[in-house]
Amino acid sequence: MPLASVPLPASAPTEINGDTPTLRLFALLEVIASKSSYFSLQNLADETGLPKATLHRMLQQLESAHLLERTADARLYGTGNRLRKLAENLLINDTAHGARHAVLRHLVNEVGESCNLTALSGSEVIYLDRVETSAPLRFYLHPGSRVPVHCSASGKVFLSQMSPAQRLRLLAHAPLDAYTPKTLTDMAALEQEVKQVKRQGFALDNEEFLPGLMCVAVLVPSAQGASNLCVAVQAPVLRLTPERCLQLLPALQRAAQAISAIETEAMP
Repeated sequence: MPLASVPLPASAPTEINGDTPTLRLFALLEVIASKSSYFSLQNLADETGLPKATLHRMLQQLESAHLLERTADARLYGTGNRLRKLAENLLINDTAHGARHAVLRHLVNEVGESCNLTALSGSEVIYLDRVETSAPLRFYLHPGSRVPVHCSASGKVFLSQMSPAQRLRLLAHAPLDAYTPKTLTDMAALEQEVKQVKRQGFALDNEEFLPGLMCVAVLVPSAQGASNLCVAVQAPVLRLTPERCLQLLPALQRAAQAISAIETEAMP
């Protein structure tokens, strides 16, 4: 029989298990949280094998709790603000926070500049943790601060992990606002920049978000594949030039590896 005519086995539906209705809703949220795009009721029914009437009722409950939201035409579902906030709070307050903070403190002592641990949240980068330099001239951005993905070093690193279609979907409804004269506001130019970031393994924010601010970021490696953590160094351009950023890369990469080890050890 020719290889092309061999039928592929149908994948088994994702089971939605739980002893109580609440646990079954939680199991459904786990499926939804793994998605990188909006989905329809039919998509979810095909994936889980649940009857559409049952699934519709569960989605209504999650939507009324602001854990899910629907697109303007009400045809597609996506994660809601409450669910995203829950995920962010878990990242900020998890048990590995203290160990990661110690790595950031060591990095600040080594490089002499403020350092951040960041994650991607929608079309923004959120600061999970930050240790400030003792230098008198500095930019203060506290944990929980948000920066647009297109004009931050960490954001460009996160974008470099995505396929072009994923990037387009993420940025299509997020205006590429100009925060400084150096902000990349053209999709083609941003795409070219992101491809370069993917090749070189780090990204710069050269006064693209705030005038006078330079930032360099690298990804925290993940054994699970794509990572949602970056380590970054930030400083005024008077002290941190693009050439100096390259000199700091080894220290940044050591810190990223150390945080990766912490994340791996914290896994069950």
